[in-house]
Amino acid sequence: MELRERIKQKADELYRRYGVKSVTMDEIASQLGVSKKTIYQCFSDKNDLVDAVIADILNFNKKFCLSSRDNAQNAIHEVFLAMESLESMFDNMNSTILFDIERNHPATFKKFKEFKYNFLLDIIKKNIERGKAEELYRPEMDTDIIAKIRLECVILPFSEELFPQKQYQMGFLHKQLIEFFLYGMVTPKGYKLITKYQKERSENDRMKK
Repeated sequence: MELRERIKQKADELYRRYGVKSVTMDEIASQLGVSKKTIYQCFSDKNDLVDAVIADILNFNKKFCLSSRDNAQNAIHEVFLAMESLESMFDNMNSTILFDIERNHPATFKKFKEFKYNFLLDIIKKNIERGKAEELYRPEMDTDIIAKIRLECVILPFSEELFPQKQYQMGFLHKQLIEFFLYGMVTPKGYKLITKYQKERSENDRMKK
């Protein structure tokens, strides 16, 4: 693995665990067993490194969302596929990470907002329209309004004020919010599919233990 990739990987690991603000370039260098000067040969400063790490996270999530959409049997299956990845990712993420970026790395946070309000919002809207067409979601719902509410629910687990990390697991929170949202959207036909996918997931979890 190239040095630049190793640095990003270690920074990503530490940012997720401890948040961005508390992780210094010295600590990343120490964890990798290299000098801080070596890191600065690959990244001009911490802003540059944070930007590269977040860009990789956003690109990964973009590819996964598109893969979930393209491989899903239906709109509800698409949500369950995405939930698997997001729950795993959130379980290993410090809830302060978004706040740290917003406060200390505004250029990077701007890119996150563009991802959120452009790509992610569009994916959610298309999922809602797909679910309506498949008669899995209630047709009377306003797609624009419901999509924007759902979008904010994605970010809600990061709220330390509402959900202190010492009390709540982010992955579990995200799962609860998704299921709450799905139950509010589905038709009786969709309800049966939620039950089906929940049962399949429980059985898969038991097999992994």
